[in-house]
Amino acid sequence: MGLFSVIRITLFSLTIVFSLIGLGLNAYFISLTEPYFYYIFSALGIATSVLTILTIPIMLILDFIRRGAFTSMIVFELSWLFILAILWVATAGEAITTYNYYFPRGCVYANTDPTDNTYCMELQAVEAFAFLNFFIFLGYTCVLLVFSIIGSSRGNGVWTYSVKDATFFGQKSWPVQQQVPLNQYSGAPPTGYTGTPVSQPQQLGTYSTHSGTPAQSPHMQPQQFQPMYSGQPQGISV
Repeated sequence: MGLFSVIRITLFSLTIVFSLIGLGLNAYFISLTEPYFYYIFSALGIATSVLTILTIPIMLILDFIRRGAFTSMIVFELSWLFILAILWVATAGEAITTYNYYFPRGCVYANTDPTDNTYCMELQAVEAFAFLNFFIFLGYTCVLLVFSIIGSSRGNGVWTYSVKDATFFGQKSWPVQQQVPLNQYSGAPPTGYTGTPVSQPQQLGTYSTHSGTPAQSPHMQPQQFQPMYSGQPQGISV
């Protein structure tokens, strides 16, 4: 197992732990406001935490027990982790909006109202863990994307492989073809070649090289027969 695979498992384990903490904090805020309303950040945080807790361990387990699973492919991992990163940053953004609305001066209610000050610090914790998961997923996705582009440019098809099986920086080796010497070539001539030259037709009106007489054309007119007169009457003797 390479160093990058160890880092990947470590980061995924941290996101699972942070998601469990975020799930507990957001569930606590839901329990405080459930009879009347609920905060958007708490509902979104619960949904994102559940998705992270369910999908990340499945990706890790399938990567260990099954080779070639689609959940282990780099192209799937990049897509899904980017979606989780967007969900976590949306949770953090909603928590910041709620914090600025209820606690514009910060957590300064320790002496006047300890309960509100506790809510303020818990809301800050929601923001912190949401941002931590966002930075982990986004940073890992960017690094994996860069490594995959480098590996693909070197002729390695990394997109459908898992991280532990992909080769990012190695040059792909092509098989060397053995060259056959020319004097040992025994291949057959091209199909359709008979080896007999094609004679060109003799042009009309050319002279023979031996007799010096013009060659006869197949289209010559037939000679007319002219009778010869010998001075004696022609006919049949009785």
